[in-house]
Amino acid sequence: MKRWSIRLLAAIGIMLLAGCVTSPTRQIPANARMLAAQELREQALAQHTRWTLEGRLGVSDGRDSGSGSLQWQQDGAVFRFTVHAPVTGKTWVLSGDAQGAELEGLRDAAIRGGDPAELLRREVGWQVPFAQLVDWVRAVRAPGTANMQFDAQGLPAQIEQDGWTIRYGDYDLAQSPPLPRRVFASQGERRVRLAIRRWQP
Repeated sequence: MKRWSIRLLAAIGIMLLAGCVTSPTRQIPANARMLAAQELREQALAQHTRWTLEGRLGVSDGRDSGSGSLQWQQDGAVFRFTVHAPVTGKTWVLSGDAQGAELEGLRDAAIRGGDPAELLRREVGWQVPFAQLVDWVRAVRAPGTANMQFDAQGLPAQIEQDGWTIRYGDYDLAQSPPLPRRVFASQGERRVRLAIRRWQP
């Protein structure tokens, strides 16, 4: 398949995924009560160090884009990030822990590196803030300073941190605490979209 055709199909995948991300909910500036409730929510989620999510992932940077189905398994610092890209028909796996990462499925042999975000950028072309996304995907602040806004239910509607803006469009209220179904992170032209079908905390 010609390169332009692959890019066109990838772009279509991104647009379809973007359609799955609901419009941002009405945002309420954080107050002391909301921030205190978020502290309690984050403390509760910190007790659940083992979780899995399944859904759709889309990534773009204004020039290139990609999308696919995602299964993300996290157990403390140990992770396994499996993406199946229907455009290329390939499945690749990013796995690792605090000591380093390994990328399988793109070459004959596994590719190793110290930083999963750098491996993704170099080998896949995706600019994904992987270390922070582990927290952001659950609507939790990553370490450091963050600004927050909340929805009418007191759940995070937006987090601004490390130059990224992360918006949440929907929550799975059956989870305790509730977990996001729609996540849209942006920094300039960089975009990361997640439409989460199922959580297994």
